[in-house]
Amino acid sequence: MNMTDKQRFVNQIKAGENVADTFVLVEKNMARKRDGNAFLNLTLADRTGRIRGVVWDGADRAATGAAAGDFVRIEAMAGEYRGALQLVVRSMAAVPKASISPDDFLPATSRDTAQMLARLRTLMDSIASPPLKALMAAFWQDEDLIGRFQRAPAAKMMHHAYIGGLLEHSLSMALLADKMAAHYGGVDRDLLLVGAVLHDIGKVHELDYTHRIDYTDEGRLLSHIVIGVQIVEEKILTIEAFPQDLAVLIKHMIISHHGAREFGSPELPKTVEAVLLNYVDEIDSRVNAIREHMAAEAPGEAWTSYHRLLERQFYMKRDEG
Repeated sequence: MNMTDKQRFVNQIKAGENVADTFVLVEKNMARKRDGNAFLNLTLADRTGRIRGVVWDGADRAATGAAAGDFVRIEAMAGEYRGALQLVVRSMAAVPKASISPDDFLPATSRDTAQMLARLRTLMDSIASPPLKALMAAFWQDEDLIGRFQRAPAAKMMHHAYIGGLLEHSLSMALLADKMAAHYGGVDRDLLLVGAVLHDIGKVHELDYTHRIDYTDEGRLLSHIVIGVQIVEEKILTIEAFPQDLAVLIKHMIISHHGAREFGSPELPKTVEAVLLNYVDEIDSRVNAIREHMAAEAPGEAWTSYHRLLERQFYMKRDEG
């Protein structure tokens, strides 16, 4: 057996067990006990979830031996701390990326990505606007871009943070946008559908998802909003006589889809389609985040643990009898 062959996943670990396996070192933070001695807090992960770790002895050595983002082989004892599992790590050493299987460490959608892409393309084929049809054709013809779109996560942590998450999120949004366009009169359905598919397209380059989900240098420096506008502009330039006013409306939807400047949008939504896109994005991302949080809870619990980003617990309805 290769040293880095993975046998024990986070969701299989139980208190009282010895653990000797490979994980992604997500975070490490040095701290000090009351007596002044250093200890190291860790966050370790694989495709099934995350677990806290702590190094009491040799914290300085462990801290310099591996960096956040490295794959590490650990030996530890699993216990509980404040009601949550924690690994007391005795040893930790970095292992080369070439020796691991990324599928062990990257969470992935449970849905068939080929089927999701086919369903999305069928929905987009119903667009009537010739320039928007041409724009979507330019995307479908870019095999490298569509390959990335099919595999990329939609976020690092908050929602759809897994392989295939961007496609899943975009399809869900397009289906919901289609229903909203039918409900409200005067909405440009074609424009709203294109916005649903392209609003997060910059995430194919903003996020690195080869061995772990994290931001690329390009993503940190530009953001997926800027990258997305660049991608759309490049495609528009390949289409003869694409209407300039329509190009502006599409790019406005991308830059405003977060809904507020404090959430990363340079401009507020200023068209009905942009407002609807922002709310569709909010609905789909929130519901997914809540469901993922619920799925991670122990069976039989009435309430979830506290969700730090959403600042609340969620009630989980249980079937009676």
